[in-house]
Amino acid sequence: MNVSQTEFQNMKEEIVKDLIARLMDEHDLTMQQAFDAVYTSRLFEKLSDPKTGLYFQSSGYVYSFLENELNTI
Repeated sequence: MNVSQTEFQNMKEEIVKDLIARLMDEHDLTMQQAFDAVYTSRLFEKLSDPKTGLYFQSSGYVYSFLENELNTI
């Protein structure tokens, strides 16, 4: 399914918002720490590439990849 650049950006931003909120809630991170964790992650690079299709997945599914990445650092 093809989406416009604007739709892709909006979908990605919704997932990022959910990821940040979950990090703050589940790991007691400050907002700045959660932003840094998401935006500097390899997952964010993949989420930013429409070819991966991650933007179509639920935020819970994407969060599991982020948690795995953060736990292996």
